[in-house]
Amino acid sequence: MPARSSSGFQFKVESMSLAAVLHLILHVLVPGLVARIFFRPDWRRAWTIMLITMLVDLDHLLATPIYDPDRCSIGFHPLHTWPLIAVYLCLTLPPRTRLIGLGLMLHMLLDFSDCAVQRGFFDALSRLLGTG
Repeated sequence: MPARSSSGFQFKVESMSLAAVLHLILHVLVPGLVARIFFRPDWRRAWTIMLITMLVDLDHLLATPIYDPDRCSIGFHPLHTWPLIAVYLCLTLPPRTRLIGLGLMLHMLLDFSDCAVQRGFFDALSRLLGTG
């Protein structure tokens, strides 16, 4: 049952599911794996930059409740929309912003995969494209 904090935000008081915990762990491990494989000489720096891009989830603070295990982030939260995903993809092209763009794209792909597991691939795709 949602509870209201003194600041007015709503949050669910129940514990997180195993799937939700795994999803969060993947947000840390996948960028680390990509950094180790593709940015070997400077993998710690690459991993750190990609981890910092997880701040994109600050847009969850705009939602009520802040966390909902049944909600698909793609197409719902402002920083998880198709126009911004296109910007994140463009950030992967210039060398100076490549790690930022890569971190953001990995984040969106992980969130998309979570939506696909929750609701099915085609529903998640329609949300991503803004048609569902």
